[in-house]
Amino acid sequence: MRRSGTGRKVVAVAAAWVLASVAARAQLGPMPAPPENPVTPQKAVLGKILYWDEQLSSDNTMACGTCHQPRQGGADPKWVRTAGPDAVLHTPDDQFGSPAMRLADSFGQYKPSAYFGMERQVTGRVSPEFMAAGYFTTLFWDGRAPTTFVDPLTGLQLIKTGGALESQLVQPPVSSGEMAHEGRDWNDIVKKIGRVRPLALASNFPPDVVSALAASPTYPALFAAAYGNTTITVERIAFAIATYERSLAPRRTLWDQFMLGNTTKLSPAQQRGWALFTGKGRCNLCHIPPLFADDLFHNVGVRPWQEDAGLMNVTGNFADRGLFRTPTLRNSGLRRRWMHNGRFGDMNHVLDMYVTGGDFTDNLDPLIIPLNITPLEKMDLYDFVVDGLTDPDIRDEKGIYARPTLHSEQSTTNPTLIGAPTTGSSGYAPVMVAEAPPNLGNDGFKLGVNTGRGGAVALLAIGPDAALPGANLNGIPLYVSETPLPYLIPLVLNGAGDGQGFATVVLPLSDDPSLAGQDWYAQWFIDDPAAIGSWSTTAGAQLVLQQ
Repeated sequence: MRRSGTGRKVVAVAAAWVLASVAARAQLGPMPAPPENPVTPQKAVLGKILYWDEQLSSDNTMACGTCHQPRQGGADPKWVRTAGPDAVLHTPDDQFGSPAMRLADSFGQYKPSAYFGMERQVTGRVSPEFMAAGYFTTLFWDGRAPTTFVDPLTGLQLIKTGGALESQLVQPPVSSGEMAHEGRDWNDIVKKIGRVRPLALASNFPPDVVSALAASPTYPALFAAAYGNTTITVERIAFAIATYERSLAPRRTLWDQFMLGNTTKLSPAQQRGWALFTGKGRCNLCHIPPLFADDLFHNVGVRPWQEDAGLMNVTGNFADRGLFRTPTLRNSGLRRRWMHNGRFGDMNHVLDMYVTGGDFTDNLDPLIIPLNITPLEKMDLYDFVVDGLTDPDIRDEKGIYARPTLHSEQSTTNPTLIGAPTTGSSGYAPVMVAEAPPNLGNDGFKLGVNTGRGGAVALLAIGPDAALPGANLNGIPLYVSETPLPYLIPLVLNGAGDGQGFATVVLPLSDDPSLAGQDWYAQWFIDDPAAIGSWSTTAGAQLVLQQ
């Protein structure tokens, strides 16, 4: 396999450590684990709980599992289309990524980002698959998570080789473009994990999680069960989540069963597709069974490299321009977008690009050439890749892939927006930002407002009762009562100009369990002489305080 420049040197030695463990077998074995982080059941279930806990993010809205889910082939069920380098939406250079948090400063207050303004940010690439990640030497599409794992707080090397999982998973929780506010570090996360209730926001726990929490209902107790004492560190968090991911080797596809001798598991069309895959389709040159990947990087001509330099961003080597890690094709049929930039929304379109030999030729890998296959053969190849390489337990999230339901996946949102806003100057209506879940003990709960009148005085009204008849603020109905008097929090909006004002109020919530189940209501009022009653208003927000 070709690997150019510095990129070849980055993983050459360590790649042999991984590939030697799988290349000689027709089936995937257990994922290799570095000796510094041996697999134990206690560590794996702790890692599973951490992986699906939205409290790992700074505002309790995102877990690792928010963007990486089994039934989506390990990727994100949501995607957002954004304009590419031409800054025009719905053109060929558009990109697709995962919705992330709104940008927030080190105090947790929302602020406009250069590209997305006050809206939620979107990652620049689609989420890669995670369930086979432990077989790879480096991770992320561009390989920036190395095989050597270094503690992000101490700078000490904790794993010499085979630690790409640990290297990868410590990055998103401190990224202000994904799961964190600006300035967040692992000290903040370690302290938070030590005081929150495990999976406080999730529901529908699978049996292994139920058993673990019954025996160890707090994070200190879970860490004691996994490591022998209650100490929580970034190393232990990383080791636990990596151990959970190493327990998810996807090896029950129809192809696996076919290779074990059950020749009826692949249909005749899928068997023809398998023959094409290893024959004139040439797919196996990079997607080498049984991993169906080669642990290397290639430029396959999906887009001009100038839009995303890929591996070159990591190595600095011009020869690595436009190279991206070969993903496993296992469970790729469950995904909703394909390629690093999500360019394709149908596997047929992916195959079409390979049949034509790539769409862009600058630094194109020499393995990418036009394929002499017929439309009917392409259908067989599609059938094999999409269905023959799908693990039914992963598709159905059964067995070891069973997982909790996230707060963000629940059928009713909390907070919930109610009512309608009223407009102010230049026809702008201020927007209520109510995303952080109102769980008791959440010291980062917050409510924001944007598109108000910049520089204007604003009031956030929040209280425990719905509006009473006649309750108003200068003639504008309140969504909270005047008896008992709601909290009225005054401030001045940031920004200048009509529609440019924004602000955030961070409201730590008491951990008093007697408050659980209470309904609270909130609404923003912006001083605006052009509005009815001189106040423009957001929609209201209903909050159900939850334990």
